[in-house]
Amino acid sequence: MKKFRLNRVLLLILCVSIHNFLFAQGKVDPEFNFQVENIIDQRLIKYSELEDLFKDDINDTLKMQFFAQKSQKENYLEGEAFARTKLGIIYREIAQYNRAIAEHLNAYNLAISSTNIELQVINLNMLGVVNRRTANYTRAIEYHQDALKIAESQNELSEGLKKGVAVSYNSIGNIYLELNNPDKALENFNRSLSIEEEMGNKLGLAMNYHNIGYALEEQSKIEAALDYYQRSLQFNEEISSLLGKLICNNSIAQIYLKTERSEQARKILENNLKLAIEIRNPYYITSTYIGLGWALYDLGLYDKAEFNLQKALQISEENNLPSFVAASNIHLSKLYEKKGDYKSAFEKYLISDKITHEIRSEENKQYVNMLDKQYETEKKNNAIQKLEKENALKDLQIEENLRYQIIGLFVILILAGIFFIYSRQRRLKNEKKIITLEQDMLRSQMNPHFIFNSLNSIKLYIINNEKENAVYYLNKFSKLIRKILMASKEKEITLAEELETMDLYMNIENIRFSNEINYKTTISSNVDLDAIKVPSLILQPFLENALWHGLSSKIEDKTINLDITKENGSFIVITITDNGIGRKEAQRIKRNKLLKRKSVGLAITNERLANFYKEHDKDFNVEIKDLYDDNGNALGTKVIITIPMEKEYKLRTA
Repeated sequence: MKKFRLNRVLLLILCVSIHNFLFAQGKVDPEFNFQVENIIDQRLIKYSELEDLFKDDINDTLKMQFFAQKSQKENYLEGEAFARTKLGIIYREIAQYNRAIAEHLNAYNLAISSTNIELQVINLNMLGVVNRRTANYTRAIEYHQDALKIAESQNELSEGLKKGVAVSYNSIGNIYLELNNPDKALENFNRSLSIEEEMGNKLGLAMNYHNIGYALEEQSKIEAALDYYQRSLQFNEEISSLLGKLICNNSIAQIYLKTERSEQARKILENNLKLAIEIRNPYYITSTYIGLGWALYDLGLYDKAEFNLQKALQISEENNLPSFVAASNIHLSKLYEKKGDYKSAFEKYLISDKITHEIRSEENKQYVNMLDKQYETEKKNNAIQKLEKENALKDLQIEENLRYQIIGLFVILILAGIFFIYSRQRRLKNEKKIITLEQDMLRSQMNPHFIFNSLNSIKLYIINNEKENAVYYLNKFSKLIRKILMASKEKEITLAEELETMDLYMNIENIRFSNEINYKTTISSNVDLDAIKVPSLILQPFLENALWHGLSSKIEDKTINLDITKENGSFIVITITDNGIGRKEAQRIKRNKLLKRKSVGLAITNERLANFYKEHDKDFNVEIKDLYDDNGNALGTKVIITIPMEKEYKLRTA
């Protein structure tokens, strides 16, 4: 055994060395090289288009490695992600599961960077399949559920995403089969089948018919299972899928074994073994050896049966296939029992039972987790309905609280005027002005249009049954309202708190832009945000202007960058840059609007800054620049806010 493994390792090292040498030398077909360069020039992004172009090469490791390297060099993210997806599938089918996982994770990250939803869903599903093969059902179902969430969050499903949803349901059904829950498995297989029927995808139909047969077999509906296996076999023959035919014939042979037609099963499995070895797939080689061993000991051919079952055990142990290790041992136990070797039979039974127990315990945990998730979903549905009612009351409470605040402040001002002497009247007058500005600021942030539009956007998620998005943005919205109300009571906050509030504000506003705004904050390493004090909500009007005047009329590629740097050790420079249509075009659009909205946010902000830095020798500065390219075309707007650092020094010496 050790010698066999050593030879196999040496052979693998030799193959890899030859592969790397050829790859380093660029020894690929010149015609393939030309095809790759042409595809990179076109920058195709659809998985199905790339699959059609590479249909004769997707199982060639050397060519896919070459395509991945060329795509990486040309920064063609979708191309590299596609190639690594195919490499992951190749490695999975030869039982190199760690390499398969690494390739799929790499492809998934590339898909995120390129914002390609289809490739994200495909690789999450493939990661689920790899983990299912190695009996890691907990991780597998998480990957498939993540794939479903991403796909179903889209407003409209493309053909590729529909296939992704079908694959998710199919694989979840297989996991339920391993959990010994054929009813739930059938429910998921039928969901997948309806999608495949709608698309007319014969490969998907073949897979689902086979899996439905497997579920029926688990329910002891043997004849119905055989019918579905045969229907699946017909589809596999139509699309000339060798692997599909192998899988179906193995399942048909198992039906024959269960119905005491062992000789028929043996003939099928002997032919299947040749095919499995030809396609070099350890997973199906192992399952075929197990079935053949079963047929042989049923026929009384014990020595041959033991040889096949030992081969199955060896391959399953070498390729980390715990379910097949358990199956090999249980069939060896039955064989030894037939031979009268009860000691060996008992030992093999104990090994199988231990492995099965380990697998089942993990599965039971996952099953409980799934039930818990279902419960949490129902609970969230009820919570959303309750929140809808509470939000209407909150709007009224906010207005009432504002009235009480204004009345309270007014009473305080009157009492202050009575009890304080004339020498302090100037200070009271200045504080009254600051309070008025804060109230104006709060009304600007909390205007009914913003609240109504935000809640209306969240309501759409609820209507579209996007529960997690609805809860997520309701939490964000409530946190923003709370921060605004708290900020209204404070004259100053840290720059760190201000940036946190702005992140919440941009999150909420971005819903109304269908999450098209790319908002990024960059902070220099020498800036201590917690040591710098600024007026509360001072940045919001500038971000609002960038959104509604700069980017709202732009079609695509909408970005806002907020940069914070230290200048000469005495000033903090806050720069807000958008790539919008520019002030000139925004003014033209505004003039043509029938309903004109008067914006006082910037005027209030300048007044608040003036009052805040009034006591310092160094003054603040707000500068707005229009950005143009060399041809005079508008590139956006840049706002530069320069504030002195005396507040920072005061904080540190306090």
